[in-house]
This record gives sequence, C-alpha cells and structure tokens, in this order.
Amino acid sequence: MIAGVPLLPAILLDIIGSAANIVLAFLSWRYALLLSRRQPDNFVWGYLFYVTFAIAAFTISRAVGHLIKQFLLIAGQADLWREISPYSGGFNTLFMISVAAVMIFYHKGVQAYEALEHEAGKLKNANRELAAAAVQLRDLNQTLEQKVEERTEELSQSEKKFRHLFSASKDMVFFSDAGNRVVDMNDSGFEMLGYCREETSTLQLADIFLNPDEIDTFITRLSRDGYIKDLNVDLARRDGKIVSVLLSATAIIGERGEVQGSEVIAKDLTRLKTMMEQLASSEKMASVGQIAAGVAHEINTPLGIILGYSQLLMDDVQEDSDAYQSLKVIERQTKASRKIVADLLKFSRQSGSTREEVDLNEILADVVAVTEHTLGLSNIAIHRQMANDLPGVDGDPEKLRQVFVNLVNNAHHAMLAQGGGELLLRTRIDNGDVMVEVRDSGHGIPERYLARIFDPFFTTKPVGQGTGLGLSVSYGIIHEHGGTIEVESPVLDQQQGALPGTLFRIRLPRSGADRRQMTDMSGARA
Repeated sequence: MIAGVPLLPAILLDIIGSAANIVLAFLSWRYALLLSRRQPDNFVWGYLFYVTFAIAAFTISRAVGHLIKQFLLIAGQADLWREISPYSGGFNTLFMISVAAVMIFYHKGVQAYEALEHEAGKLKNANRELAAAAVQLRDLNQTLEQKVEERTEELSQSEKKFRHLFSASKDMVFFSDAGNRVVDMNDSGFEMLGYCREETSTLQLADIFLNPDEIDTFITRLSRDGYIKDLNVDLARRDGKIVSVLLSATAIIGERGEVQGSEVIAKDLTRLKTMMEQLASSEKMASVGQIAAGVAHEINTPLGIILGYSQLLMDDVQEDSDAYQSLKVIERQTKASRKIVADLLKFSRQSGSTREEVDLNEILADVVAVTEHTLGLSNIAIHRQMANDLPGVDGDPEKLRQVFVNLVNNAHHAMLAQGGGELLLRTRIDNGDVMVEVRDSGHGIPERYLARIFDPFFTTKPVGQGTGLGLSVSYGIIHEHGGTIEVESPVLDQQQGALPGTLFRIRLPRSGADRRQMTDMSGARA
C-alpha cells in the first residue's frame, strides 16, 4: 500500500494487461503468418508478417518483464529484480529498435512493391496480348491454306481476264522494256505488222516506227507525262507498207521512279484514212463533174465545127495527097477529142439515161462473153460466183455494162504484166442490197494512189494507153444509180490475211418492185 492506497488492483491490472498483450501479439502474428502463406507473392502480407513479428517480440519482451517484476516484488525479491531489470530494459530497447527499423523501411518497401506491381501489370498485359496474338496466329494457320487457295484463284481469274483481253483484242497490244525492245505482242499486232512471234526477241521500236522522230516524241512524252493518249503515228510493216495507227501508251514505273518500259495499244486507222481520203475525193469529184459538164458543152461545139470543115475539105482534095492525109489526122484527133468530151459528159451525168429493172448476173454474163477470149489469150482464168435468185436493180443496162467492162479491162491490164492470173466475179446479197465484187490477182494499187484512182484524168498507164476517165466515169454511173463503189488493195482475207491484187466492191439498191414485193410478203406472213 502506498499512502494508504492499495497496490493490488494496479498489480493485477498490470499482470492481466501484460498477459493480454502476449496473447494478442501472438494472434496478430499468427494471422499475418496465415495470410502470407495463402498468398506468398503478396508483398503487403509478407511485410505485415515481419511487422507483427517485431511487435510481438517487443510486446512479449515488455510483458514478460512486467510479469517477472510483479512476481518478484510480490515474492519480496526486489533486490533480484534490480539486478535483472537492466537486461529486461535492454531486450525491450532492442525489440523497439527492430519495430522502428521495420516501420522506417516500410515506405521504401511500398515503392518497391508498387514498382513490382507495375512491371507485373506490364507482364500481364504482354501475356494477354501474346495470348491474343497466339489465338489469331492459330486461326490464321487454320485458314491460311484456304485463304491462299482463294487468293490464288482470284489471281488466276484476273490473269485469265487480262490474257483474254490481250490475246482477243483486235487492236495491236505490245509491251516494251527500257531499251525500247518489244518484249511481248498479241496476235493482232503480229498480223498488223506482218511479223512472226518468234521474231519478238529481236524486234525494236525502231523496226516498227516509220519515222525516227516519232520514236523520240514517243519516248519524250512517256518520260515526261507517264502516258500518251491518241498519238497519230505511221508504222512500217515487214513488207515495207505503211500502217497508220492511233497510239496510246502508259509508262511502267520502277520502285525508284524510273521508266522501265511501256504498255502500248495501237488502233489501225489505215482503212479509215483511206475512206476519208476517198470521201474527200468524192466531194472534189462532184465539183469537178460540174466544171466538166460546162467545159464539155463549150468544147463540143468548136470540135463539131472542126470535124465538119475537115470532112468538107477532104471531099475537095485527092485521097493520095499530103493535104488529104493531114485532114485525115485532123478528123481522127477531133473524133478522139469528142470521145473524151463524151466521157466527160458521162462522168458529169449530163447524158441521157434509161431506167429499167436489170439483172446484174445477166450483165456480168454479157461482159464475160465479150472479154473472155481476150482474157484467155493473156492466161487469165475467170471464176464466177453468182448468187441464185439475185434481186434486180433499177438502172441503165448499157451504163452498168460499161462500168463492169472498165473494171474487167483494168484487171486485165494489172495481170498482163505478170503473165496471167485469176479474175473473180461474184454477186451476193448484203443487208438487203445487191453486191458485185470484181477481184484480180494482179500487182495491186500502191497505197499512195488509192485515194486518187477515181479522179478524172488520173492514170498510171503509159501515155497513149488510157485517158484516166474510165474509173471516174464508172464512179459517176454507180452514184447516179444510188450506189457506192469501193476499192481494196491489197485484198484482206479473214483466213489468209492480206493477199495481192485489187478488189472493187459495188453496192446497188435493189429495185423498187422487188422492195414492194418483199414488203407485201412480210405483210402476208404477219
């Protein structure tokens, strides 16, 4: 008892509190131990285990010291307590320092834990991404073969379409490299230029371009713009003939931007160019015909007077005299001039004409009967392909006969120099019109003359062998009958290609009576 106050409650409270501290310290340490064992990788539970262990050690040391002190004091061993109390205080201090050390390093430990958690999060994300990539890779591996097959099929179909377009195109398509060498060309291109496919390896642009300046233009525009659109150029066939084409090209660009070659498409304009020239010639001939008509009428009168006076003078002189022979020459040349004037009148369509329904098969039969013997003497064989039930045409039989005689005579002259040949006369129905074709196997007409052959007084025959009015008159007669006359040289055959010779193609409308009959038959069938 101290100052009359009993110490027993305080002692009991100290003993009970110390015992409770020991029990609670062990319980907290055991709970932390269980948590750390359940989640060994959890930093917080591991750290809590060490903290509770240090606090439990400090609590046990302090509580045991208090218990020993109270028991020794109750037992009257105060001297003994004074001897061991320094050791108890030292243990308390040691364990308190341990708790402080653990608490001091807590902040660093938390930072380290957060860093580890951040890295662990990265690893988890990486693992998730890797797992997703693995799933995609597995799916890709499962469908890769199918996708490859589908893509291969698409490429195959695309290649087939391109190859079909390349090979089936009626225009020339070819590819060239950086050295201006033709590396590939379709069949239409070889046919247009007259080369064989085996010659592609040595074929250069300089071999097919007629004008070297046009090659420079082609290369310059292709390098500058990367493409060429609608360039008119002349190409040279292997046989030396000229082909006019409309050319478009696209440059093939490499990875570094350099021109590695070109893709070229060329459309043959030769026939179109010839037709345009013939059309221009037709317009010109219409004007010439009007002038010729006026000139012929003006010349006819003085020629008649000259012929009349010369014949009167011939009656007054002796036939064996020089004067008579001179007058005979005047008469002969005047008659020749009048014949030329008559041809001019025929060309200008100013002469009289009769119209009736004509059978062109009969007209051609008459022409063959007249010319067959002469053609046979020149080793020229005549082949006739006459259409059965050929419709009639409205026309003048004499004038139409004159047209075909002119064409046969021209064919005869073309084959005479080569010692013979073959002449084909064919009639057929084409789009409701009557078509007559006169084809020879002669030397043909040079391309530079094709647009001029129907011009008046144009001829390639030597002087004295032709006036150049035969085809002009024929042209006028056919147009007078509402038809057309075209020329083709060389002759283009669908199976054999270009053949030597000349083909005249005459188209005439069927007669009005035949058209009415067809209309009546169509109405009856309806």
